[in-house]
Amino acid sequence: MKRIVIFASGSGTNAENLIKFFHNREIASVIHVLTNNPHAKVLERAKKLHVSALSFNKIAFTETDIVLDILKSAKPDLIVLAGFLWKFPESILEAFPKKVINIHPALLPKYGGKGMYGMRVHEAVVSNKETETGISVHYVNEHYDEGAIIFQAKCDVKSSDSAEDVAEKIHKLEMEHFPKVVEELLHV
Repeated sequence: MKRIVIFASGSGTNAENLIKFFHNREIASVIHVLTNNPHAKVLERAKKLHVSALSFNKIAFTETDIVLDILKSAKPDLIVLAGFLWKFPESILEAFPKKVINIHPALLPKYGGKGMYGMRVHEAVVSNKETETGISVHYVNEHYDEGAIIFQAKCDVKSSDSAEDVAEKIHKLEMEHFPKVVEELLHV
């Protein structure tokens, strides 16, 4: 059985969706949820679903090998960033080449980069009067949102849509597509 480790920073709806999707499936299971936010709701969601969850600080992530060592002992087949806001250290990317993916709430390369996450993305989409947006699943590299794109799904943006309306459409796309994309990558 393949092993998935999820990194998240906030609410954890994508993490929960992935955990539930792979529960009782033979291909894979989510074995750990890791977060940089000790107050993140994702910790509660993981515990309720009986998945190991822990938080770490910036020093453990970027200045020591603590998080890298956790990952090495977990031996994940895929590391999934689901609303994780910190840039991934090169040491982890080198240890797990082509095994770290991220979901971004826009059609990259538009609306990506440092500081572009969550409602900031949706507000930019609305203020720029975009007619479509979507989600991008991509490999993680040493730059924010610049790794090779694996999958994209689109939705329309109406001129009357608010950033909240766009957020709702994006959330539906994430819930529908992200687990299937992860599953496909595990078959490779």
